[in-house]
This record gives sequence, structure tokens and C-alpha cells, in this order.
Amino acid sequence: MSTENLVEIDNLHFSYNSNPVLKGINLAIPRGKVVAILGASGCGKTTLLRHIGGQLTPKSGSVKVDGKVVHELDDEALYKLRRQMGMMFQAGGLFSDLSVFENLAFPMREHTHLSESMIRDLVLMKLHAVGLRGVHGFRTDDLSGGMSRRVALARAIALDPMLVMYDEPFAGLDPISLSVIANLIRRLNDALGITSIVVTYDMAESFKVVDYVYFISEGVIVASGTPAEMLASDHPFVKQFVNGEFDGPVSFHYPAQPITQDLSLASRA
Repeated sequence: MSTENLVEIDNLHFSYNSNPVLKGINLAIPRGKVVAILGASGCGKTTLLRHIGGQLTPKSGSVKVDGKVVHELDDEALYKLRRQMGMMFQAGGLFSDLSVFENLAFPMREHTHLSESMIRDLVLMKLHAVGLRGVHGFRTDDLSGGMSRRVALARAIALDPMLVMYDEPFAGLDPISLSVIANLIRRLNDALGITSIVVTYDMAESFKVVDYVYFISEGVIVASGTPAEMLASDHPFVKQFVNGEFDGPVSFHYPAQPITQDLSLASRA
């Protein structure tokens, strides 16, 4: 029986070698909602997505998707779950040697037994949903940055997933393309009845289309709420992030020993 939350993360810890990245993450993603996970670069946002997709195994804690503990699944069950997930990668992740049409047809041929005529119709429908049916024959290197992201979005929904994850979908886009992608995420989520997780550092655009926001800092959730609640928050990290302030909890310098100590060691070498 389905629960209210599609994704539930409980006390998640993870380290890269001796570097702790996630230090007790707790969050829930309700079904049918668009949820943003925001934080400074390197705070562990993409690492969190990799746990949801089962590419990484927690040091401790758990990640549940559709009631299943992801890291406890065997290969067959994990691949079955992944087929219900769509992913829009930070750099698009399109196959550069395939046409736009073939990029969308690829997962359909890989994971279904649909006829070629059905695949053709579905590819054109997905491209039509993002406004790019007219470029189905283009090579991916003929597309602009904004068009590439829209094709990547169409591929993310190719198999009608229950969950779509977006890793920095707004990075490097001009204001018009950025707005187009943000609105597509919202419209497709509602039209298809899916659940969306948007990992980003673009607060301004994501706040226009999401239902709920989580802020990550120092490996934990430091604040959460609706966009309106976060804009009104007086939490030091949220204020620094929302206002783009130089001074605040997020330091300019990565942790290191005093520079005088480093220079002294260098001079003796």
C-alpha cells in the first residue's frame, strides 16, 4: 500500500574516504509534489540523489523509495525500481553520437518491448511536451544549451516514471531558457502526476515552481519549509543563501590549518 511520502530519508550518513559529506540527513518527499534541495556547491546534494538512485550505499541510516529500502534491494529489484525513476543530469547527459530522436528512443528500446511504431509515437509525444518535436532529427551538438536541457528533460520522462530527479537543471542557462525549464518541471509534474526532486543552488528560479524546500549545510538539513516561509526566515544560513551575502555561516575559506603554518612548512622544505 502506498504511503503519503514517495521518498523517506532517515538519519543518513555517508563519507568519501575520511571526508564526511552527509551527517544525519532527515527528509521526506511527498507524492505528487515538486521539492527543492538547496545548498552551496559541494554540500552533498548530488550525493543525496545518488543514494536515492542506489548508486551509493549509506554508511548508516536508510533511504526508502516507494516503501522500499534502496540499499537492501538485490540487483533485480534495484533495476526494477530504477526503471520508475527519471534523471536529468547536470550536464544533460545526452548521447552525442545519437540524434535527438534516438536519445529518447534508447531507454524505450532498452527497457520495454514496444513496437518501433509505438516508440516513434511516444518519442514525438515526449518531445512535443517540451516544445521540441521539430528537432527530433537534429544531432545533439546542433542544439543550444537550453534546447539540450529540454531534450534531457523529455528523456527523463520517457518511461513515465513515478519520480524524476533534476541535478542542477538551471546551471549555465540564459534567463529565458532558465524560466522555460523551471516552468516545464512544474507543468510536467502536475500533468503526469509524478514527483520531482530539484537539486540546485538557484534559489530565485526554484522558489517560483516548488512546493517545499530543504536547505543542506554542513551535511545536515538546517532549514525547511515552503518558499514563502524560507523567504521570511531569519535562520542565518537561509538569510545568507537567499540574499547572496558574502559573510555568514558559509565561509569563503575551505577548512585548513593557519596559512602561517603552511608557509613555514614550505620555507623549510
